[in-house]
Amino acid sequence: MPLYKYIRIKWSKPAEDARDLTQGFFTEAIEKNFFARYDPERARFRTFIRACVDGFIANQDKAAHRIKRGGGVMTVAIDFEEAEAQLHGRSFVAPNDIEDFFEKEWTRSVFGLALDSLRHRLTEAGKTTYYEIFQSIVLAEDEGSGKPSYRELAEKLSISVSDVTNSLALARREFRSCVLAKLRELTASEEEYQREARALLGVTL
Repeated sequence: MPLYKYIRIKWSKPAEDARDLTQGFFTEAIEKNFFARYDPERARFRTFIRACVDGFIANQDKAAHRIKRGGGVMTVAIDFEEAEAQLHGRSFVAPNDIEDFFEKEWTRSVFGLALDSLRHRLTEAGKTTYYEIFQSIVLAEDEGSGKPSYRELAEKLSISVSDVTNSLALARREFRSCVLAKLRELTASEEEYQREARALLGVTL
């Protein structure tokens, strides 16, 4: 969750306070319709969100107000445990590097959502083998871990090497489609969508 990590690091908040502030921000954003004020001509959506978060936390600190968990307050489903686990052991992020950190976390979040969509899409289509191949090769590359050869995967899955190649090509195309679909959801204009597609995938649509 990029915003939770951003709050933890930029504002040096303990985990419990960062959880409350993240939930509180989304609650207030929905209640007061923050996002309706977004103008894609002025900034990226992620930059706008970060500015909103900074303003929200500054106001919370000034009022010395802490949003309590539960109590009938609307909450948003966020996997704080996973976000905290990803932060565990991370070296200190200098103030000058916080923007780059947030950009990387945003990208990680988009790809993570797209990966979930890919898994669901391939499972629904009865192509779980395609996802397994994608996971074994592409995700291993991204994580810097060892990956099996195409022949090893073919033997493991009892299919031909050409089937591995074709399945991987299809899964890559589907993943690209999932990323683009997520970008459509997260961008407010065609220009921003095109810009984000170039930044994340290096493609011009």
